[in-house]
Amino acid sequence: MLADYLHYGLLVALAIALVVAAFTDWRRRQIDNWLNAGIALAAPLYWWASGLDLWPGVALQLGVGLAAFAVFAAMFAMKWMGGGDVKLLTALALWIEPTWFLKLLVMMALLGGLLTLVMGAWHIARRQRDKLAIPYGVAIAAAGLWVLGVHYFPAAQAALA
Repeated sequence: MLADYLHYGLLVALAIALVVAAFTDWRRRQIDNWLNAGIALAAPLYWWASGLDLWPGVALQLGVGLAAFAVFAAMFAMKWMGGGDVKLLTALALWIEPTWFLKLLVMMALLGGLLTLVMGAWHIARRQRDKLAIPYGVAIAAAGLWVLGVHYFPAAQAALA
């Protein structure tokens, strides 16, 4: 029972970290390295609390994290994505099981597109001439919170009931 509380306590901590990431990206267009590092470094504790086996569980999570980093680092190199966004997605890949991580990416793209349209319209309506900077960390965090709410927290309620 204590392991269940630790498991879901870590998920709540991840949710709080995602809210902080969204807030700081909205306010400063920056996701702090300490926050991304904290998310990534807490993943092994989450794996342990979840009872994830080293093979194939942990190996798969590490593989997805490495693949996410490779793809998003290439997008960063092409200036399509910010460095904090790359690090946040890589850290999330360590937590979210692969099929749900793909769903997170789809939801992130949809929310990011909507965010871009709304902010673009606002930018045009205010007749601003400076470059528009989209806080994509907001879309990443919202998609992460969606996955936690849909997939992880309902299981938490059943386990703790």
